Amino acid sequence: MDAESIRLLATAGAIAVGATAPAIAIGYMAAKGLEAIGRNPEAAPKIQTAMILAIAFAEAIAIYALVVALIIKFV
Repeated sequence: MDAESIRLLATAGAIAVGATAPAIAIGYMAAKGLEAIGRNPEAAPKIQTAMILAIAFAEAIAIYALVVALIIKFV
């Protein structure tokens, strides 16, 4: 294997792990948020705000993984 092949495999690994983990986290947070809203509908605005904020932070991790993958590929 040459250096370019290793670089491409590292890029694929970085984006695969970096996209899978946040996707699982976002699904889990959405499920638990909807479950909480179902149990206590009066608190829906508070729960929804916290859930959306947490999902945004998880999505930021995926964006960081994309940046790392691009750095690995092009630098």
